[in-house]
Amino acid sequence: MSEWQKTDWRNRPRVQMPDYTDDAALAAVEAQLSKYPPLVFAGEARKLKAVLGEAARGEAFLLQGGDCAESFEQFSANAIRDTFKVMLQMAMVLTYGAKVPVVKVGRMAGQFAKPRSAPTEVIDGVELPSYRGDIINDLAATPEARKPDPQRMLQAYLQAAATLNLLRAFSTGGYADVHQVHSWTLGFTEGEKAAKYRDMANRISDTLDFIKAAGIDSKQAHTLQTVDFYTSHEALLLEYEEALTRLDTTSGKWLAGSGHMIWIGDRTRQPDGAHVEFCRGVLNPIGLKCGPSMTSEDLKILMAKLNPRNEAGRLTLIARFGAGKVGEHLPRLIKTVRDEGAQVLWVCDPMHGNTIKSSSGYKTRPFDAVLREVREFFAVHKAEGTIPGGVHFEMTGQDVTECTGGLRAVSDEDLSDRYHTACDPRLNASQSLELAFLVAEELSSLRADRQAQAAV
Repeated sequence: MSEWQKTDWRNRPRVQMPDYTDDAALAAVEAQLSKYPPLVFAGEARKLKAVLGEAARGEAFLLQGGDCAESFEQFSANAIRDTFKVMLQMAMVLTYGAKVPVVKVGRMAGQFAKPRSAPTEVIDGVELPSYRGDIINDLAATPEARKPDPQRMLQAYLQAAATLNLLRAFSTGGYADVHQVHSWTLGFTEGEKAAKYRDMANRISDTLDFIKAAGIDSKQAHTLQTVDFYTSHEALLLEYEEALTRLDTTSGKWLAGSGHMIWIGDRTRQPDGAHVEFCRGVLNPIGLKCGPSMTSEDLKILMAKLNPRNEAGRLTLIARFGAGKVGEHLPRLIKTVRDEGAQVLWVCDPMHGNTIKSSSGYKTRPFDAVLREVREFFAVHKAEGTIPGGVHFEMTGQDVTECTGGLRAVSDEDLSDRYHTACDPRLNASQSLELAFLVAEELSSLRADRQAQAAV
């Protein structure tokens, strides 16, 4: 096989990408981006791959979450802080349940482009090009706003750089102190219906008190006050991805400098397509969304292309089937992986298969369906004797009303109160933390089963 080049994707069929009308303007933006520093570095990507390998073996657990599509208009330091804060809260709860480290990966600092089910949409009787994310066009319902504009890539880069700068400061500047994170979690448990969550929170408190009494607090202060936090996004707009791809002088391999981890969507995973061609050549950990239409044969080909050396942590399979469908599709894909002897990390995305239109006309996701898919994912892995290694959520730290249900019982009628997403509905802060407690219960049960089997 000839040596991979970062431009090779241009010779492959492309889908879900814009047709820019001004070639000169596009070339100028790509040239400018190619001079900008990469947003992440090869050592960080290699470190993430190593800990994802641990998750695949059950020695860690992946928590991946963040915005459906990052917005230029809603960009703020407070929004970044709030999402980061909820991610840390969720990780605290999951760490306690799984008794293993939680790998924290945000859908942040690059999640600007979105695949769409149709190239056009009708708004107020007018057919317009579909909104494809702020890196490509604008949400405003006018022909001019919906025209793909390459200049938007530069704004996306600057926003991603600012986001990463703040995330790195939060991760190492004391904001992530484990005691502070736990105090945030306690606020969630004040409601009358939260008794079982309050019980777990109290047990976490007891553990932290023991750590402090044992003198570990002072001796290991740095470990308890900092976290590793990584970024990820769907590598959809390949002109942007190529422009930020750099040759790592340490390894001689190419790095996608746009984020620590990139993934291929369920709509762009054609084995001979442009997106697979690009992702196979970079050293970053790669995610692959697996929906109901994923065939065993395609999965075999994709695993061979994306992880030819069968490296641990290189390939994450993100299952997104929909509640009630996991038992139909996941076992056959597990069998394919087992037959190929492939090393993969299995992750559950319970969001994308559970999107419905509510009676009030809003696109939403019922919390009960999200929870059901998570439980089905764990049940299948328990039956197959394989490792459920992570979860992947679309969520925000803000108090939005976009998904129905949860402890605070968001109803169809409530959706209009604070429905702010530019694309798909997200879990709010309360729903995200509630789901973390429920996943922690599954992990704790799984751990107890393993211990019982080991004792036999």
